Amino acid sequence: MSIMNNGPSRFLLAIICIAFALFAAFAAQAQDKALGEFEGHSDIGTIEKPGSAAYDPQTGRYLIEGSGANMWFQADEGHFLWRRLKGDFILDARIEFVGSGVEAHRKIGWMVRSTLDSRSAQVSAVVHGDGLTSLQYRKAAGTDTDEAKLAVTGPDEIRLERKGSTYIMSAARHGDQYVSGSVPGLALGEEVYIGLFVCSHNADVSEKAFFANVRITIPAPDSFVPYQDYIGSRLEILDVDSGIRTVVHTAPGSIQAPNWTSDGRALIYNGDGLLYRFDLATGKPVVMDTDPARSNNNDHVLSFDGKRLGISSHSAEDGGESVVYIVPSEGGKPVRVTAKAPSYLHGWSPDGGTLVYTGGRNDKFDVYKIAVTGGTETRLTDAEGLDDGPEYTPDGKYIYFNSNRAGNMQIWRMRPDGSCQERVLSSDLQDWFPHVSPDGRRIVFLSFPKDVASDDHPFYKPV
Repeated sequence: MSIMNNGPSRFLLAIICIAFALFAAFAAQAQDKALGEFEGHSDIGTIEKPGSAAYDPQTGRYLIEGSGANMWFQADEGHFLWRRLKGDFILDARIEFVGSGVEAHRKIGWMVRSTLDSRSAQVSAVVHGDGLTSLQYRKAAGTDTDEAKLAVTGPDEIRLERKGSTYIMSAARHGDQYVSGSVPGLALGEEVYIGLFVCSHNADVSEKAFFANVRITIPAPDSFVPYQDYIGSRLEILDVDSGIRTVVHTAPGSIQAPNWTSDGRALIYNGDGLLYRFDLATGKPVVMDTDPARSNNNDHVLSFDGKRLGISSHSAEDGGESVVYIVPSEGGKPVRVTAKAPSYLHGWSPDGGTLVYTGGRNDKFDVYKIAVTGGTETRLTDAEGLDDGPEYTPDGKYIYFNSNRAGNMQIWRMRPDGSCQERVLSSDLQDWFPHVSPDGRRIVFLSFPKDVASDDHPFYKPV
């Protein structure tokens, strides 16, 4: 019942992004490694101070320098790091001006162009030096540029998305929710130039900007069937405080639920019903032995001491429903814990003696606990609606979980005996799967948009 398990280690969070085209993982091998995800870079317009672009594969950051009088009116000037792309896409980046700059209206961001000609039709997700944020667009070559201003100032996270002929810009300061604006009916052609740009807004000046967390995503089409069709996965490490993300592995199928090992040297995730140990030093995944449990779902959790791994695996004896087992953290023969199914594991008690999980009983899902040696399970929640994702705090004083008993799916907590159930936060989003940091000071959780059903955490949706 979960997408990710366990909290961040050393304030680093392992995450899975399951939304990119296969070319994003593999086609870059055939490109110029110096440009990362991109094919080329060019000055747009007549430029007195030529620009440049550089990529650091160790940090995943791009540094672009550009000049240019403006990107406005009937033509553009600046430096553009680009690649050609067809169909729908989502472009994400973390942006940062270098230095205080000269002009308040210097510009950086994402751009989509029909051609590399300065008068080309285009759309840009733009952040200005003074913080002005806008979706700028030129509908036809050589016509005046228009804009739709966004109600956010000085964001450092920007997104530009294409859905048919509609372009959507989203922007936020790190840690805040996105603010969005869109322009429909913009015909730039099937194959376009997409990329990052810098314009100094002063022909005699060059400006620089850093771009991190650069992701080019091809979204799943409406025809995709969840749990049958896949479009690839990225395994990433996120620095919780800075928001900087690093891709450590890519795969053409679905990989999910990375858990840190206690020594911080490896991640354990699942894929194709198997569990993998991903060594961060070598960058290679190795299949773990869990025979005969080889139909594992993404609900697996390491014990606090790192010596045992709890897994949820679909049992043929139980009609294919999920049951909970325990294996050594290095892999080994599973020992069944839960007698009833379906049961989806989510957490260990800090002393290692108790497991908490989501159990489906009589067409209702609630939170249960059971001794690691098995025996009688104890039901901890009985409210109307769905209760899911239980996890102990490191001090053992609380179990955090998510529940839609009050309408939206929200984050709750309770005492280990099920008493004192209280909502931790309230929002207009659908909040799932709380995971507590090792020091017990923070939780990380997923939020789906409010138009997603409160009892669903679907594939290939913004989260």
